[in-house]
Amino acid sequence: MDYKKAGVDIEAGYKAVELMKSHVQKTMRPEVLGGLGGFSGAFSLESFKNMEKPTLVSGTDGVGTKLKLAFLLDRHDTIGIDCVAMCVNDIACAGGEPLFFLDYIACGRNEPEKIATIVSGVANGCCQAEAALIGGETAEMPGFYPIDEYDLAGFAVGIVDEKDLITGKDLKAGDVLVGIKSSGVHSNGFSLVRKVFSMKEEALNVHYDSLGRTLGETLLEPTKIYVKALKNVKKAGVKVKACSHITGGGFYENIPRMLPEGIRAFVKKDSYEIPAIFKMLSVDGEIAENVMYNTFNMGVGMVLGVDSASVDTTIKAIKEAGEDAFVLGEAKEGEKGVTIC
Repeated sequence: MDYKKAGVDIEAGYKAVELMKSHVQKTMRPEVLGGLGGFSGAFSLESFKNMEKPTLVSGTDGVGTKLKLAFLLDRHDTIGIDCVAMCVNDIACAGGEPLFFLDYIACGRNEPEKIATIVSGVANGCCQAEAALIGGETAEMPGFYPIDEYDLAGFAVGIVDEKDLITGKDLKAGDVLVGIKSSGVHSNGFSLVRKVFSMKEEALNVHYDSLGRTLGETLLEPTKIYVKALKNVKKAGVKVKACSHITGGGFYENIPRMLPEGIRAFVKKDSYEIPAIFKMLSVDGEIAENVMYNTFNMGVGMVLGVDSASVDTTIKAIKEAGEDAFVLGEAKEGEKGVTIC
């Protein structure tokens, strides 16, 4: 008896590392010390020593049950972008610059080519976020995961000068809420999505004119990474007073997290076009409107709170970064929370 006969192929692990090296190399930043394969990743903070009060910000998350669609369609090249996005968007939300990322893949069987494909997506996401992929772990766990399934999670660290932290404490009545368009469902609410739509390959491969592609392609569309958009807003001289990453819990859970006491967010649902996939979910699943806004991002991936005089500059900066933005609503005096109107 040996480890391979017990279900763990060490040689496959070595091969996976070799295959992923080229993807990881694309993410490198000058601050990264050492190479791939060490017991830990090292990152120099020398270039940030001129900050008044350098502050580390971090984020960790997984992809969730969206992975089930990747398994069904045997598509593993973009799911890593979702993993990176869920972490770095939270860092950007606090005003931080993501510095580095680490991933964790647990699988039933290590198939080197599949693992390398997953990591190629992680590397793609890191490049979009301008963060280095400085480490990770692939754990082969036979008997715990089915041989053709895996889980994917990650952890990111960023930095911000304390004075530039986005806390929401300065948001006041009269400030404007700017929404940044999402790419679709992103990586939240898939337990409900999988109850609404048939999770069979033939159903996911049906093309819908309203979507402009197949249902599976629409649902697997990776989460938008908003790091460059937020950097551009800062570069334009705009002070973002508050920011919310619309993830699990939709509008009702996430927008209040950016509000100080005594301020209520009023979101105008007709201020932008809700993507067709959400309309399909609502109709096919007979899902009430309040449940939709309490579960999904409804086409808005990030919400910024800015002074009314900064709205045009903010939207211009976001669009110059390649994202679409619009006035979503406003902040008013009232009980902390959100009203969809």
